[in-house]
Amino acid sequence: MFLSDDFLLSTEWAKKLYHDHAVDMPIIDYHCHLEPKEIYENQRFENITAAWLYGDHYKWRLMRACGVPESHITGDASDYDKFAVWCETVPKLIGNPLYTWTHLELKRFFGIDLLVNKENTEKIWQLANEKLAEDRFKRREIISDSNVKVVCTTDDPADDLSYHKLLSQEETRFKVLPSFRPDKALNIDQVGFSAWITRLAEACEQPVTTYEELIAALGSRVDYFHKLGGRLSDHALDILRYAEADDDKLEAIFQKGLLGETLTEQEISAYRTETLIRLIRFYHSYNWTMQLHIHAYRNCNQAMLKQLGPDTGYDGINDLSLTIPLQKLLDRAEETNQLPKTILYSLNPNDYPALVALLGCFQKEIAGKLQLGSGWWFNDTRAGMRQQLTQLADGSVLHNFVGMLTDSRSFLSYTRHEYFRRVLCEFIGEIVERGEAPADEIILGELVEAVSFKNAENYFGF
Repeated sequence: MFLSDDFLLSTEWAKKLYHDHAVDMPIIDYHCHLEPKEIYENQRFENITAAWLYGDHYKWRLMRACGVPESHITGDASDYDKFAVWCETVPKLIGNPLYTWTHLELKRFFGIDLLVNKENTEKIWQLANEKLAEDRFKRREIISDSNVKVVCTTDDPADDLSYHKLLSQEETRFKVLPSFRPDKALNIDQVGFSAWITRLAEACEQPVTTYEELIAALGSRVDYFHKLGGRLSDHALDILRYAEADDDKLEAIFQKGLLGETLTEQEISAYRTETLIRLIRFYHSYNWTMQLHIHAYRNCNQAMLKQLGPDTGYDGINDLSLTIPLQKLLDRAEETNQLPKTILYSLNPNDYPALVALLGCFQKEIAGKLQLGSGWWFNDTRAGMRQQLTQLADGSVLHNFVGMLTDSRSFLSYTRHEYFRRVLCEFIGEIVERGEAPADEIILGELVEAVSFKNAENYFGF
């Protein structure tokens, strides 16, 4: 039956593990893109379109694939009309996880057990908007009611984190902690680099006119984030290359970047490598976890980038060689015993076997010190999750996995944790059914609870 209590749970052991050990576990959402300002201001959503479709490029891509005009996706059509075309799109999505997620969100958050289709558009619009008018659908109430204990946002080093400060003083049901995302510090070849350096200097209240001063400023911001509860960094390494440079060369490259001069590929790679190495040393000294998100291929459609900007549904998957530059980066940090806890994500699932093999070369002292990150973006589907779990179990230790995250801009994405936990229990139940693991509830229940919540709680040290 569609979305029954046992959906995705194909064995008796899967059912037992989910209902007795997974379903009530709290959530640690250690990587997301929620806006701290929105969390703090705690407003209600104007309507279901605002809650469901604003900024959701997962849905936008599928609407475009079904021929919906841009006016009804990101354009000036009314919110009702945008919702109506989404309702017409959903019945075509069977087999895509968004079909399940859409109905799961509708059922879990709104208590609406209707199929999303053209015929039910008006009824769902009315019922959902009535719910959204209630105080329990304010942003913070949604987080709390989803049994979330920690939310880690994604924040620029130059941010003042003012809303994190306010939330730490006022919100007691869950924590909202910053994560350090220094992409703009590494992207020396991008337009706006010099302006961002000025922002960084202002945030640090110290000059940033040399490469040495840049590293000092970044170190001071790591300390600032740490004092406000930050325990993770995050990097979008869409293309990973490794190159070395001495201090004099780095200074010359930095000055060229400040002036907006053209840099060679070798200079860009050396600057990024050496700056990342210095950041890695900071992360290790503060016992942080470093996240590396690798192999997104961003802004494939340049015409739509010019029209709509980034993060609007025009990104793909990269397929460049990964093992050698990543090995060199990790080995460089390990040479001085300064490799921090690290989570390796690749948007290309073909990289999983190489990543699992490589992380096994650097495990040390901490259980699961290096992690294969959860199925991310195009891979947070049932098939993608199972592929990630299979590769992790085959080549490493599933029991140490820190589990699921939303990686989302939506406050209604917490049902993805339920979806993941069902897939996890399905996966383990099948192992038991095949006779590859004992039918022992103590062992299996401990595994499910660890991956669902307890590992993240212990690993990140919030």
